[in-house]
Amino acid sequence: QVQLVESGGGLVQAGGSLRLSCAASGSIFAINAMGWYRQAPGKQRELVAAITSGGNTNYADSVKGRFTISRDNAKNTVYLQMNSLKPEDTAVYYCNADVLLPSLYEYVYWGQGTQVTVSS
Repeated sequence: QVQLVESGGGLVQAGGSLRLSCAASGSIFAINAMGWYRQAPGKQRELVAAITSGGNTNYADSVKGRFTISRDNAKNTVYLQMNSLKPEDTAVYYCNADVLLPSLYEYVYWGQGTQVTVSS
Protein backbone atom coordinates (compact mmCIF):
# COMPACT_ATOMS: atom_id res chain seq x y z
CA GLN A 1 0.00 0.00 0.00
CA VAL A 2 1.30 3.42 -0.99
CA GLN A 3 0.02 6.75 0.25
CA LEU A 4 0.65 10.27 -0.98
CA VAL A 5 0.07 13.03 1.56
CA GLU A 6 -0.06 16.64 0.39
CA SER A 7 0.36 19.78 2.45
CA GLY A 8 0.89 23.50 2.00
CA GLY A 9 -2.30 24.69 0.40
CA GLY A 10 -4.24 27.68 1.63
CA LEU A 11 -5.51 31.18 0.92
CA VAL A 12 -3.16 33.80 -0.49
CA GLN A 13 -3.51 37.17 -2.16
CA ALA A 14 -2.68 37.65 -5.81
CA GLY A 15 1.05 38.06 -6.24
CA GLY A 16 1.81 35.91 -3.23
CA SER A 17 3.54 32.56 -2.92
CA LEU A 18 2.79 29.09 -1.62
CA ARG A 19 4.82 25.90 -1.43
CA LEU A 20 3.13 22.55 -1.77
CA SER A 21 4.66 19.30 -0.56
CA CYS A 22 3.71 15.72 -1.28
CA ALA A 23 5.30 12.81 0.55
CA ALA A 24 4.97 9.23 -0.62
CA SER A 25 5.15 6.38 1.87
CA GLY A 26 4.55 2.64 1.98
CA SER A 27 5.85 -0.31 -0.02
CA ILE A 28 7.93 1.57 -2.55
CA PHE A 29 10.76 0.06 -4.57
CA ALA A 30 11.32 3.19 -6.62
CA ILE A 31 9.46 6.22 -7.92
CA ASN A 32 9.68 7.27 -11.54
CA ALA A 33 7.93 10.49 -12.49
CA MET A 34 6.10 12.65 -9.96
CA GLY A 35 3.77 15.47 -10.80
CA TRP A 36 1.26 18.07 -9.78
CA TYR A 37 -2.17 18.47 -11.35
CA ARG A 38 -4.98 20.86 -10.58
CA GLN A 39 -8.71 20.98 -11.03
CA ALA A 40 -10.76 24.14 -10.85
CA PRO A 41 -14.55 24.04 -10.39
CA GLY A 42 -16.28 23.04 -13.60
CA LYS A 43 -13.00 22.26 -15.36
CA GLN A 44 -11.05 19.15 -16.17
CA ARG A 45 -7.98 18.14 -14.20
CA GLU A 46 -4.86 19.48 -15.91
CA LEU A 47 -1.14 18.92 -15.59
CA VAL A 48 0.69 21.71 -13.84
CA ALA A 49 4.22 20.31 -13.66
CA ALA A 50 6.05 17.00 -13.68
CA ILE A 51 9.54 15.82 -12.83
CA THR A 52 11.37 12.59 -13.63
CA SER A 53 13.57 10.68 -11.23
CA GLY A 54 16.53 12.23 -13.01
CA GLY A 55 15.26 15.75 -12.50
CA ASN A 56 13.90 16.57 -15.94
CA THR A 57 10.92 18.89 -15.66
CA ASN A 58 7.86 19.80 -17.69
CA TYR A 59 5.46 22.70 -17.06
CA ALA A 60 2.11 23.89 -18.31
CA ASP A 61 2.50 27.06 -20.35
CA SER A 62 0.28 28.92 -17.90
CA VAL A 63 2.73 28.44 -15.01
CA LYS A 64 6.11 28.63 -16.73
CA GLY A 65 8.34 31.16 -15.05
CA ARG A 66 6.16 31.28 -11.92
CA PHE A 67 6.09 27.70 -10.59
CA THR A 68 9.02 25.41 -9.85
CA ILE A 69 8.77 21.67 -9.28
CA SER A 70 11.47 19.81 -7.39
CA ARG A 71 11.88 16.52 -5.57
CA ASP A 72 13.89 14.89 -2.82
CA ASN A 73 14.37 11.28 -3.87
CA ALA A 74 15.71 10.27 -0.46
CA LYS A 75 12.45 11.45 1.12
CA ASN A 76 10.15 10.35 -1.74
CA THR A 77 8.81 13.89 -1.70
CA VAL A 78 7.88 16.31 -4.47
CA TYR A 79 7.46 20.05 -4.03
CA LEU A 80 5.77 22.80 -5.99
CA GLN A 81 6.94 26.34 -5.34
CA MET A 82 4.29 28.72 -6.61
CA ASN A 83 5.18 32.41 -6.99
CA SER A 84 3.31 35.36 -8.48
CA LEU A 85 0.04 33.58 -7.92
CA LYS A 86 -3.01 34.66 -9.87
CA PRO A 87 -6.72 34.20 -9.14
CA GLU A 88 -6.87 31.78 -12.07
CA ASP A 89 -4.47 29.49 -10.19
CA THR A 90 -7.29 28.77 -7.73
CA ALA A 91 -7.98 25.03 -7.76
CA VAL A 92 -7.57 21.79 -5.88
CA TYR A 93 -4.00 20.63 -6.44
CA TYR A 94 -3.23 16.91 -6.62
CA CYS A 95 0.13 15.20 -6.67
CA ASN A 96 0.78 11.89 -8.31
CA ALA A 97 3.60 9.42 -8.42
CA ASP A 98 4.50 6.63 -10.84
CA VAL A 99 5.55 4.00 -8.31
CA LEU A 100 7.47 0.79 -8.89
CA LEU A 101 6.36 -1.63 -6.17
CA PRO A 102 8.59 -4.36 -4.65
CA SER A 103 6.71 -6.81 -6.87
CA LEU A 104 8.00 -4.74 -9.83
CA TYR A 105 4.42 -3.90 -10.70
CA GLU A 106 4.07 -0.25 -11.67
CA TYR A 107 1.14 1.87 -10.59
CA VAL A 108 0.21 5.55 -10.49
CA TYR A 109 -0.94 6.82 -7.13
CA TRP A 110 -2.73 10.08 -6.33
CA GLY A 111 -2.88 12.30 -3.29
CA GLN A 112 -6.11 13.48 -1.72
CA GLY A 113 -5.77 17.03 -2.99
CA THR A 114 -5.09 20.35 -1.33
CA GLN A 115 -7.04 23.56 -1.92
CA VAL A 116 -5.24 26.63 -3.21
CA THR A 117 -7.27 29.84 -3.28
CA VAL A 118 -5.87 33.08 -4.68
CA SER A 119 -7.83 36.22 -3.93
CA SER A 120 -7.75 39.27 -6.17
